[in-house]
Amino acid sequence: MVNRIIFIITLGNSVLSMHMLKHRKRILGGKRNTILNIVSIEQRPSIINNKERFGDWEIDTIIGENKKGAIVTIVERTTGFLLMKKLEHGKNAKELAKAVIKMLLPYKHMVHSITSDNGTEFAEHQLIAKKLKTNFYFAHPYASWERGINEYILFLNRFTKVKLFRKSYTDRNFLFFYSVSVNQ
Repeated sequence: MVNRIIFIITLGNSVLSMHMLKHRKRILGGKRNTILNIVSIEQRPSIINNKERFGDWEIDTIIGENKKGAIVTIVERTTGFLLMKKLEHGKNAKELAKAVIKMLLPYKHMVHSITSDNGTEFAEHQLIAKKLKTNFYFAHPYASWERGINEYILFLNRFTKVKLFRKSYTDRNFLFFYSVSVNQ
């Protein structure tokens, strides 16, 4: 529904100008997708914050040009060990959950916790936590420093972002060799 409001600016008896504005009714603050059952980073044990053990992971996504495609990155906090996988359908939560489970399943006994941002692509966090038998924590909104190692690794990846999304590169060749080079 569109409401039209006319503003008339007057000076004494003469009309200076007339303006017409469109006002559309919409949800205040934009569209909101909420993630259910979030566990805050504040509830994370201190052993994770101190980086005292192997097996505490940070997860994020790199989005391709024009929001086509995405890459999920998983970084182990103490060693910086990097896992990457291309997601063909972008930030789809179910596809991301399947990819994360497949990537971390070989390390299942070494996955103590996963920390992510509040992106809607992590809406299936409960499925990931259940399959991997781990705890899933969410950082505060707009607080990227709370997942510092992941943001640092992604910062290093940003300069190669164009290469990561080229059609000629696939999961099996480029992403594998790129993650191996970062892990050295």
